[in-house]
Amino acid sequence: MGGGIITFIPIILMIVLFYFLLIRPQQKRQKEVQNMQSSLAKGDKIITIGGLHGIVEAIEDGTVILKCGNSKLTFDRNAVRTVLEKGNAVSNPVVAETTSDDTDVVEDNK
Repeated sequence: MGGGIITFIPIILMIVLFYFLLIRPQQKRQKEVQNMQSSLAKGDKIITIGGLHGIVEAIEDGTVILKCGNSKLTFDRNAVRTVLEKGNAVSNPVVAETTSDDTDVVEDNK
């Protein structure tokens, strides 16, 4: 009877190993993607899973309207792969000013 339990220990260890190496990290990645997609806001610069770069124009229940050049395209919210830059109207000018100041400093040092 004791020998039967010992034969199942390697199988149990393999199941535990699979959980910690495969299943748990995948669940964390899925949760991060869901949080990113649910926190989309107007003005965010994003990339879709198809590689399209655009700016979020509007958000409806399950869809996102992107502005790409002169076009407006509608995608499922699940099609958003990456948020490149959060679109806050207040913080964007500050970033632009900082960038131009950094450029001036670099030019002065030359």
